[in-house]
Order: sequence, then C-alpha cells, then structure tokens
Amino acid sequence: MIIGKIEKNEKTIRFNEKIICNNCGKQVPGGLKTGESYFKTKSFKNELENFKKSYLCGICRDKQRLENNNQKLN
Repeated sequence: MIIGKIEKNEKTIRFNEKIICNNCGKQVPGGLKTGESYFKTKSFKNELENFKKSYLCGICRDKQRLENNNQKLN
C-alpha cells in the first residue's frame, strides 16, 4: 500500500508498520511504501498517524460500505 507521495523516477522506501483495524482489532498483513524524499518528513508522520487511527480492514470497510448504501436506499 502506498502512503504519501512518490515522484516520477524516485526511489521508493518499503517499510513495515503495525497497522490494526480500528473496528475488529485484526492486524493487517503486508508492508507500506512511500517516496524517499517524503519518508521522514513531518507531513509523512502526520499522514501515517491519521491513517492508523482511521484504518479499517477490508471486511469491516465492506460492511460499513454496505450499511451506508442500505441507509441511502431507505
């Protein structure tokens, strides 16, 4: 999954971060990547923290999406 900005022809940094679904508590597998110039900036740190605070796994995200669609139809 890509976090932040990756410029054209820029090296990418791959890293692992413990990301947990905020609904069910499952740990999400896989790593993240971002551009080398963006990696240790304050903006990157803020974006990563906000991402971790609001992350939903695929199952929980789909449940929420279905609930929202059903509410719109009623």
